[in-house]
Amino acid sequence: MEKQFNVPPVVFPSGSGGLPQQRRAPTAVPPPFLPPRPANNNLPFMSFDVGSAVPSTSFSNPVFGANTTSGTIGGYGSGFDDELPLLEELGINTRQIWKKSTSILNPIRVNTNLHEDADLSGPFLFLMAFGLFQLLAGKLHFGILLGWVTVASLFLYVVFNMLAGKNGNLDLYRCLSLIGYCMLPMVILSAFALFLPQGGVIVMGMAGVFVLWSTRVCTRLLVELASCGDEHRGLIAYACCLIYILFSLLVIF
Repeated sequence: MEKQFNVPPVVFPSGSGGLPQQRRAPTAVPPPFLPPRPANNNLPFMSFDVGSAVPSTSFSNPVFGANTTSGTIGGYGSGFDDELPLLEELGINTRQIWKKSTSILNPIRVNTNLHEDADLSGPFLFLMAFGLFQLLAGKLHFGILLGWVTVASLFLYVVFNMLAGKNGNLDLYRCLSLIGYCMLPMVILSAFALFLPQGGVIVMGMAGVFVLWSTRVCTRLLVELASCGDEHRGLIAYACCLIYILFSLLVIF
């Protein structure tokens, strides 16, 4: 037969006079903060309560068009086939540069209509080619070439407008373009000079021929493209001859 023992309840005394501590009733938790709703009911309401957040259905999902066969992407804009080449977007017309260069190669018949539209892409290529051939010859003249072309363009611009007076219509941009394109014979001379002894009679004779070539072409282009230059053809040719003699001296010496 089992014996039962009556165990009295254990009361843990508290710090306040040994009285038993009573359990307090839980207080109500305050509701989460909710911002006031806007007056316009069409706008979606965003609640900061994560538990009560309801996904908004007022905005529709973006629909990407599948019309890719017509050359468009998503139905907007034009495709890559309709875009211009990169060189044309930069203003570099390779066909025009080639036609201008081939017209310079014929000093007797120069097509002046091709040089109506001035550009600096061809002259820059010719100057870089001239500097590269000089670099192969052991001469570093890139800075000298850019400086001399700028000074030569200013010189020829001032001389021509002083001769033409108020009727002259030669601008500095066109002058720089013509001088740069007429540098093509100088580029050919610098390429031939790589295979000839420096400072020899052959190089000097060839330099004289190429200087006359560049002078004739540049003078004809200036006289025909700019007005009031026909009566001063000799003075313009003299100024052009001085400019290309300076560039030929870089090749000879």
